Amino acid sequence: MPVSADIDVGLAAYNADDYATALREWRPLAKQGDADAQFNLGVMYANGEGVPEGDAEAAHWYHLAAEQGYADAQFNLGWMYAEGRGVPQDDTEAVKWTRLAAEQGLADAQYNLGIMYDNGRGVPEDDAEAVQWTRLAAGQGDADAQNNLGVMYRDGEGVPEDDAEAVKWFRRAAGQGDADAQTNLGVMYAEGRGVPEDYARAVQWYRLAAEQEDADAQYSLGVMYREGRGVLQDDAEALKWYRRAAEQGHADAQTNLGVMYRDGEGVPEDDAEALKWYRRAAEQGHADAQINLGARYYYGEGVPRNHAEAAKWFRLAAEQGDANAQTSLGTMYENGEGVPEDDAEALKWFRRAAEQGDANAQFNLGWMYAHGEGVPQADAEVLKWYRLAAKQGHAGAQFNLGVMCDNGRSVPQDHAEAVRWYRLAAKQGHAGAQFNLGWMYDEGEGVPEDDSEALKWYRLAAEQGHAHAQFNLGVMYRRGKGVPQDDAEAAKWFRRAAEQGHADAQKLLREFKPKVEVP
Repeated sequence: MPVSADIDVGLAAYNADDYATALREWRPLAKQGDADAQFNLGVMYANGEGVPEGDAEAAHWYHLAAEQGYADAQFNLGWMYAEGRGVPQDDTEAVKWTRLAAEQGLADAQYNLGIMYDNGRGVPEDDAEAVQWTRLAAGQGDADAQNNLGVMYRDGEGVPEDDAEAVKWFRRAAGQGDADAQTNLGVMYAEGRGVPEDYARAVQWYRLAAEQEDADAQYSLGVMYREGRGVLQDDAEALKWYRRAAEQGHADAQTNLGVMYRDGEGVPEDDAEALKWYRRAAEQGHADAQINLGARYYYGEGVPRNHAEAAKWFRLAAEQGDANAQTSLGTMYENGEGVPEDDAEALKWFRRAAEQGDANAQFNLGWMYAHGEGVPQADAEVLKWYRLAAKQGHAGAQFNLGVMCDNGRSVPQDHAEAVRWYRLAAKQGHAGAQFNLGWMYDEGEGVPEDDSEALKWYRLAAEQGHAHAQFNLGVMYRRGKGVPQDDAEAAKWFRRAAEQGHADAQKLLREFKPKVEVP
């Protein structure tokens, strides 16, 4: 047929980059209503091949072909409506033309229609419809659709959660070289979801995707090298992969790269570089980077100390719900650092973090209730928040609970319970708890009297500079309690306490002066 011959001549010319001939062959046919020629002209205008690039002209020719049922033209026209290219942006029109192409079995259109249902663009959001159209495209071998179907099974969107089914679809797409699927399959191996946990296999898939410049895979490969999972631990390799992802704008990688520069892992320690990468991630809204950047400004590391700037970055992370940032911001309001002192604001941020289980915030909230700062004093609230923090191992809260039990404040007086809390805090190195535990052994309160134990705990607190412990340790040496009597050793500890202003130590030291020389 003459028309087919003309189409074929145009196609041969087009494939040879002879756009003038292709245009000469196809334009008359397109004007006569030939859908193939109309579609081909649309492609030439969309790409600026032999004609000035023009989206409006491309949309015109796609429209003519689409109205004749030409699936590729319907798909392209749907894309142009979705993007507002050559036509007003219109999600409803985008769905209409994409659906027509999808119903003809065009895999790209089925995939796009699935995304439209997934995101609720031009149609009500509908996970089941999204799965239906994605499955049709995946069944035709579309790698993007196979990956998305894997995600749907992994996350239970529109289908029951099924890790094994997710792995199946990720594997099909990954086998076609799809980098997103290779990364997702790596995650499944790393987490043992749908497959036995296998870090080496995870690394294998991450590496395939990373070498395609997939930033998520590069970041994950960096994590594996940094932690020595599936590969020998290697900070230099971790740094390399973090950097490649970071340079693509990957915020997690930028944050981790900042940490490595801060701590000198795989590179010389460099505060300026750490700050640079934290800032890049923080400006993308990465909460951990915002906290780290805030900390640099708070302590003046790599930048001049600036509490107002620290508060700014802590606030940005806190408003994202980050409990560490909320605690830090609360502390700044409590102390008036970089912000006006404001107990009510401090309380607000401590409460938000405490309700997320942050032990430091729970302790701080308990402390504010104990001292009536920003709230009426309330022992029941003090006990509640200290207990929550103490159960998480917060030494300050354990110590304060011990004091409450020791003194019978808000709880029945119970020296044995006080000893229990003191011991937990003392084992973490809390000097006040070590001193109090020493006192309990010294006096036999809540435990049998035991000079050796008393001496042990006094010494631990004294070596941390606790003046009362230093004084009591001096007393034990002077009296020979739990140790051989030793005036020189007693005087040494009295002197240390006296230098901190301990009045009894100063008095006893004066009494010692004629008797013992203290170096």
